Amino acid sequence: MKVEKVCMVVEELVQQAGNLGMMASEDKVYSRNQLLKQLGIHDFIPDQEERIEADIPDILEKLADYAVEQGQIDDLLEEREQLTASLMNVFLPQPSVVNHRFYEKYEKNPIEATDYFYQLSRNSNYIQTKRIAKNIHYQTTSEYGDLDITINLSKPEKDPKEIEKEKQRKTDASYPLCLLCMENEGYGGRIGHPARSNHRLIRIPIKGERWYLQYSPYVYYNEHCILLAEEHRDMKIQASTFQRLLTFVEKYPHYFMGSNADIPIVGGSILSHDHYQGGRYEFALAKASLDYTFSVTGHPKVEAAVVKWPMTVLRFRSANKTELVQAADKVLQTWSNYNDDPRDIKARTGDTSHNTVTPIARRRKEQYELDLVLRNNRTNEAHPDGIFHPHQDVHHIKKENIGLIEVMGLAVLPKRLREELKEVENFLLGNDQDIDPAHLSWAKELKAKYGEQTEAEQAVAIVKTETGKKFLRVLEDAGVFKRDTDGQQGLESFINTMNRG
Repeated sequence: MKVEKVCMVVEELVQQAGNLGMMASEDKVYSRNQLLKQLGIHDFIPDQEERIEADIPDILEKLADYAVEQGQIDDLLEEREQLTASLMNVFLPQPSVVNHRFYEKYEKNPIEATDYFYQLSRNSNYIQTKRIAKNIHYQTTSEYGDLDITINLSKPEKDPKEIEKEKQRKTDASYPLCLLCMENEGYGGRIGHPARSNHRLIRIPIKGERWYLQYSPYVYYNEHCILLAEEHRDMKIQASTFQRLLTFVEKYPHYFMGSNADIPIVGGSILSHDHYQGGRYEFALAKASLDYTFSVTGHPKVEAAVVKWPMTVLRFRSANKTELVQAADKVLQTWSNYNDDPRDIKARTGDTSHNTVTPIARRRKEQYELDLVLRNNRTNEAHPDGIFHPHQDVHHIKKENIGLIEVMGLAVLPKRLREELKEVENFLLGNDQDIDPAHLSWAKELKAKYGEQTEAEQAVAIVKTETGKKFLRVLEDAGVFKRDTDGQQGLESFINTMNRG
C-alpha cells in the first residue's frame, strides 16, 4: 500500500473516531500524529482523490496490512491485534477519566453510565463487533420458553503455520497472571496473551472489596459484562457470593449478575479468578414459570419456589437482602453435604467436593430475586464426562461444560457445526453430502421422522428445530433431580431436609 493511500486510511480513522465522540476537534492533529508514529510514517501526504469508505474494524485491518507489508510486524493474529489495539488506544481516555465520566452519568441514571461504557467499549474495537456479527443465532421454542442457539464463529481461526510461528515466538511471562486480572487494563499483549491496550475497567466497590466491571470482547448477548475481583483468587461459591451479586443488581437494577459454578465439569472455563457474568438481557430461565412454591423455615420474608426448567432451579424472592442471602446460604450448606445414592448424588469423594450451585441475581422492582441451580460434577463408568453433564449421545452437538450462560437457556455451540449441520441438511434433501459419522444416526432419524425434503428452507428449519431439542436434552442431562416422578420426589426430600436443618 502506498504511503499516500495509508495516510488517507489514517485520516479516515481519525474522522470516524471524531464522529463517534471519541476525540475532540482540538485533538485531531495530535491523534493523527500519534497514529503516524506507530505506523512509522514521517510525512503526511494523503491522496486527496481517493476517499476510504470503511468502518473502524476494516480500517484497522488495512493499517495492520500496511504494517505487515513494511515488515514492522509479522503476519500473526496476535501481533496484528497488538497493533490495532494500540492504535485505538490513541483515542481513549485514561482509566481515571473513564471512571470519572462513568460515575458522573451514574449520578443521573445507572443506565446512562453503562450505556456510556458499553458504547466506548464498542467504539474502541475492544468489543469485537465485526467478528461477533459472524455468529449464527436463532431461537427455538420449547415447553420451557424460547431457547437461544448460537454457533460461535467470532474467534478467528489460525492456520498451522501461524500456530507454529507463535510457538516459536512465545515467551515465558506470568504478568498478568490470567486473562481476568485487572492488570490487563492497558496491557500491550504478547504472543500467548491478548493485547489489551484499548481495555478499560470501571471500579465497582462491593462489600468492602474492589471489583472491576468490563464487557466481554466476544459478547454472547446484549451488554454481556464481567465483574472481576481485584485479588487473583480461586472462584468460590459462598454466602458472600450471594451478597455481592445482590449488591451489584441493587446498584445496577437493569442488569442481572450470576456466577459459574466453582468446580470443574459444571464450572466455567476460568476457575482460577473469582468473577461473575451479567448483562442486559432476559434469558428464558428468567421468564420461566413456577412449578410450585414452598416455605423456607426461619425465613418468612422470603418467597421460595421450584422453577419449571429442565435443570433443578430454586427461586427465592424478597425485599430483604439479608434474609435472602441467609435463605440461599441455607440451600448451599444443605446441598454441599447432601447425598442421594439412588439418584447418583454424592456430596464428596474423599476430600473432593461434588455439590455446588450456579447462582443468578436480578432486581424485580422493589424485590430481589435469586435463582440457585443445583449442580453436581460426579463421574462414573457409564458417564466418564459427568453424570450430570451432556451424555454421549448429544456430544455430536454439545459436549463442552454447561456453564452459567447455558444454564440460563443460551447454547454456545462450537464452530464446527456450521459446516457439519449443512451436510445434515444436504442429507435430508437427498443431495450429495459428506456427513460427519457422529451425525449420521441422528440424520437418519430426522429423515425417518420428516421424510426426504425438497425445499432447502424446510431442511434448514428442521435442523434448527432439532438442534434446539438436542440442547434441551443437554440441559435435562445436567439436571440433578429429573423432571419425572422419581426425580421430583427426590427434590421434595432435599427441600424437606433443608427445612429440618
